[in-house]
Amino acid sequence: MVDVAPTSLDATRTRAAAVSLRDVTKRYGNGRGSVLALDGVSLEVQRGEFVCIVGASGCGKSTLLSLVAGLDPVTSGQVSVEGRTAFMFQESALLPWRSALQNVELALKLGDVPRRERRDRARDLLSLVRLDDFADSMPHELSGGMRQRVALARSLAQDADILLMDEPFGALDAITRDVLHDEIERVAAQQHLTVMFVTHNVREAARLGDRIVLLSSRPGKVAAEFRVDVARPRRIEAPDVSAIAGEVTVKLREEVRRHAR
Repeated sequence: MVDVAPTSLDATRTRAAAVSLRDVTKRYGNGRGSVLALDGVSLEVQRGEFVCIVGASGCGKSTLLSLVAGLDPVTSGQVSVEGRTAFMFQESALLPWRSALQNVELALKLGDVPRRERRDRARDLLSLVRLDDFADSMPHELSGGMRQRVALARSLAQDADILLMDEPFGALDAITRDVLHDEIERVAAQQHLTVMFVTHNVREAARLGDRIVLLSSRPGKVAAEFRVDVARPRRIEAPDVSAIAGEVTVKLREEVRRHAR
């Protein structure tokens, strides 16, 4: 595995593993038509760490998150998770007949939060993602970036320690995505979250991650790891960020070419 540079995580972060995968394999189906998605993946994510996962299309990035979330069983190996997980997808998937506030309240209701507490907690969460003034807005009245902020507030309503994000900003324009990079970085630090963030955008990974994990082409294996020793706050266009993105891109090209052969 490649180690670009030692990371300097915040002093407040502990070194206890929040997520641990040991020789994890995932196969879909049986017999000759089965598909091997992940093959012997071993990976640890420390509590409070922001890990970005990149790789060629179809390499098993989303599958890995699903295994950590418990949405899918492993074929073999072991996944250990210390804490509660919440999943955030590329699409906000807000209920269109509920306001922003009501969408967040629903997550609290499903979490058995008493009714008298839900509205105040939902408002606090919308405030955390800077949507205080849009609590009563319906999803169709919000921009794509705002809807993703509501989705983030809804994920946080699950009282999660570990946030699993599957290309959550992939459908957004560059400026909106840049704003949300600032937001997720701020919220993750403020809430002391562990984040596993899947993206196909290596610059985004270098902008956000404490560490970047590159999966090989299918079946997915850990092909390389890159530690991001760049002070925060970062800018996606900063030379240091671009340099690390370049290192990752070189290795990613190797994997894509290998798969093509």
